[in-house]
Amino acid sequence: MVAGRINNRHWENTRYDEADTMSQKRDAAIVGIHEYPSRDVEGEISPLQIKAESAARALADAGLNWSDVDAIYDAGDGGGMSGLNIAEYFGLSPNVIDTTGVGGSSYEFHAAHAKRDIAAGKARVALLTYGSTAHSNARAIGVGGRGGGSMHPAENMDAFAGMTLIANYAMVAHRHMHQYGTTSEQLAEISVATRYHAMRNPEAVRAMEDLEFLDIRETSIQDVVNSRMIADPLHLLECCMISDGGGAVVIASPAVARDCRKPPVWILGSGEATKYPKNGGDITSSAAVQSAPQAFGEAGITPGEIDIAMIYDSFSITVLTLLEDLGFCKKGEGGAWVSGGRLRFDNPNGPALNTDGGGLSSNHPGMRGIFLLIEAARQLRGESTSQVKDARLAVAHGNGGMLGSRHSAGTIILGRD
Repeated sequence: MVAGRINNRHWENTRYDEADTMSQKRDAAIVGIHEYPSRDVEGEISPLQIKAESAARALADAGLNWSDVDAIYDAGDGGGMSGLNIAEYFGLSPNVIDTTGVGGSSYEFHAAHAKRDIAAGKARVALLTYGSTAHSNARAIGVGGRGGGSMHPAENMDAFAGMTLIANYAMVAHRHMHQYGTTSEQLAEISVATRYHAMRNPEAVRAMEDLEFLDIRETSIQDVVNSRMIADPLHLLECCMISDGGGAVVIASPAVARDCRKPPVWILGSGEATKYPKNGGDITSSAAVQSAPQAFGEAGITPGEIDIAMIYDSFSITVLTLLEDLGFCKKGEGGAWVSGGRLRFDNPNGPALNTDGGGLSSNHPGMRGIFLLIEAARQLRGESTSQVKDARLAVAHGNGGMLGSRHSAGTIILGRD
């Protein structure tokens, strides 16, 4: 596939050179994880505090110390000096600071960069941190203006017309329905599966209680399609929650990983891509059609081998589109493919989707990519509340921006020994 080109064909037909399908290289592994438990800090905790506590607990999970960290990856807060601010707040003098910020896929980009930096000998222990108080700040993600600051030049073609984030995703859903016959009931399968997993996760249940969800229970397809319409055709239960939260991931070299407290979760492949109106016309295809072949090719596996699919679920249509573009099924066949409870952890046809409850039913503080890595690692360590038996391979795919216009895609393939 030509770099930078969005190809709307199902990428499963892409041919790789032998170098692309070489045996899996184990250059770096996730060795420590922590998810900040509260989804409503009531304005009493700052994002930096969330990051620091999460980092300390992730390092403890790995059996490592602050002094072991020589690389920091953070999607930023604190303006243009966010990397410097993080290093100072943590009291570290890292060899590498990476503050790549591409929205919800930032932490998939960070995991890929950490692997490359470790393989190049620039670092041995990388620390990825995220913290947000989107709920406490009463930030209306997706339903209005961005608030503060000037408009980015790239927005001059849609912001003036009132194109909010949720309207952008609703547009994709409408187009998918028109082009492929997808139904609201099929999209609802995604919400039903994630809530099924959330109800098994005590932290997700507590999140729904703290955020004052009504009627907290497993949901049905009819529950979803009968919930309030937010942006036609997307219903309330197809939209992510807005929460506080954060977490941390520790990635280490093979020499360090072998001596850590928990079994290593190896980063086997990665892919990064962007899409914007100029380089791709079909809004039902995402930048994943470029990032997925990179990641699966490097890992030397196919989507059919994946046990766990941690997919960015800002809305139900996000998941459906990304499952198609990652290669689990052909473009336009996602609606039928997800039907029948296929995405539940206890369905042998798999893969299991967002087994922590996802952004739809567990947490979504704004950039959810780090939680995809955290839950994928839990699954491959046998620690999930919706554990898939003998889970061996996982994909974590983040999406940042607006699916129907400009967005980023980060794909990470993870595996256990």
